[in-house]
Amino acid sequence: MFATVALTAAPAQAVSTPTIAAKAGFVMNNANGAQLYAKGATTKLSTGSTTKIMTAKVVLSQPNLNLDAKVTIQKAYSDYIVANNASSARLIVGDKVTVRQLLYGLMLPSGCDAAYALADKFGSGTTRAARVKSFIGKMNTTARSLGMTSTHFDSFDGIGNGSNYSTAKDLTKLASNALKSANFRAIVKTKAYTAKTITRTGSTRTMGTWTNTNTLLSSYSGTIGVKTGSGPEAKYCLVFAATRGGKTVVGTVLASTSTTQRATDATRLLNYGFARLG
Repeated sequence: MFATVALTAAPAQAVSTPTIAAKAGFVMNNANGAQLYAKGATTKLSTGSTTKIMTAKVVLSQPNLNLDAKVTIQKAYSDYIVANNASSARLIVGDKVTVRQLLYGLMLPSGCDAAYALADKFGSGTTRAARVKSFIGKMNTTARSLGMTSTHFDSFDGIGNGSNYSTAKDLTKLASNALKSANFRAIVKTKAYTAKTITRTGSTRTMGTWTNTNTLLSSYSGTIGVKTGSGPEAKYCLVFAATRGGKTVVGTVLASTSTTQRATDATRLLNYGFARLG
């Protein structure tokens, strides 16, 4: 007589929780918003240029948006870049640039001049200052509508005036929502883009190629976006998303220690997220 032995499946190997250098991190399943990882995820932190995700979201949400509408680049935009030593799309004063091109200039080289142009174009008011204030108001209204309860914007590009903050969880929520837009998806997954603009004399100028600051697009298979950010207060931030095997993981790391480290942090969190989803 042989003893009957009950055969049970070996337990699946537990996926070890990754360590990241960033002060805060959050990852979720894009399909249902389920949390896959959190570290300081509701801590209010400076967001740097990840703010520009909301800038793009507000523009792309405008009713009857014409992406081919032309915007004339003003001296105020280039003066702003110089005054703040800000990241730039190198827009040239007097050129006529389409809204679509401005969105690429906003999201790939992280152009604060492009952000200013969009805020000026899509805000309401008789003065530039009023239009910018109106646009930032739209950013905050949108944040509230998306349930971003720990977020406040006081700038159109992340160069804050003392009260520009969000959380890893809120920014992940924003990215997930923004990715519902086909136009947004097309922009943030683009590695490089060259714009042809119309000069003040009516001739055509080919701008230099804008390269996406999100290195995950080249280093992590399946990456579909989203946006980098950095600054003295923000340190190094990255909002990221990738799709593998029909599953999409979205996440954020805030206040990492370097451009290389934020990509390493994001890679660890993506690997962990996909492992959790199985």
